[in-house]
Formats: sequence, C-alpha cells, structure tokens
Amino acid sequence: MESYPTVLEHLVGRRVVNAGVPGELTSEGLARLPEMLDREKPALLILCHGGNDLLRGLNRQQTNSNLRAMIRLAREQGVPVVLIAVPSPGMSFSPPSFYREIATELGLPLEEKTLLAVLSDGSLKSDYIHPNAAGYRHLAESLAILLRNSGAVE
Repeated sequence: MESYPTVLEHLVGRRVVNAGVPGELTSEGLARLPEMLDREKPALLILCHGGNDLLRGLNRQQTNSNLRAMIRLAREQGVPVVLIAVPSPGMSFSPPSFYREIATELGLPLEEKTLLAVLSDGSLKSDYIHPNAAGYRHLAESLAILLRNSGAVE
C-alpha cells in the first residue's frame, strides 16, 4: 500500500520524505524533529501529528504546545509548514479547535477536512484509524491542491 507521501511525491513532482513514525506521540516527534531537519534539509514540512496523543487521551494543551514547538523549530531553519488537522476519536469525531487556532495565529496553510472525510468513510480505511490506499490517495490529492493553492509548489 502506498502512503500519502509516496502518492503526493508523484502528484507534485517533488521528493517527499516520509519521516512519520507509527504510534508516535507529539512529544516524541518534537524530540526527533531537530535531527530530521538537519539530515533532510526540507524545503517544506507537512505536519500531520497529534492523532496518537488524541487516541491516548493525553493533555490537549500539551499536544498544542508540542505542535507549536515543532512549527517554531522548522521556521527557525527557514522551513515553511503546512498543517494537517487530525480528527479526535469520540462522538464528534472532528479535529480539535487548536489546529485551526495554530494555523490562523501562525499563518499556516491548513488541511482540516480531508482526513476527517477519509476516516469517516469505511471504504477508505484499512482499519479503525488508518486510511487504505484509496484513502491515502484522496489525502494526497487534497494536499497537492492545497500546496499549489498556497504557492508551496507550482
């Protein structure tokens, strides 16, 4: 199965590094990010993080702070950031408001609808919380549009 970074690479014609770690918490991603930025020297960071924090019921303010710290680290190295909002499990199954607040406050492009749509459609999921190949393609297509509309890629 192709992940959305693999599909996105084909859609935008740019190298896309999948630096995600399954099951990772934002605190772990924050600790890992400086080395990844130094190693990869990305032109853009697509930040899709927080889902595992939400699944485990961790403190949302800490998740918010960790995401902000990751964005700050990237920006300090001149790396622009695109944020993907992750839906919270439960009755409302929508992204926590802090994703929109971060994007608005920091002027980041935000993708907040596609992952929710994919994870709400059983035909686009491989299990309870992960997209299948069709779901990843749908996410990659939406990201490609967002990247073009925001000027991140031509």
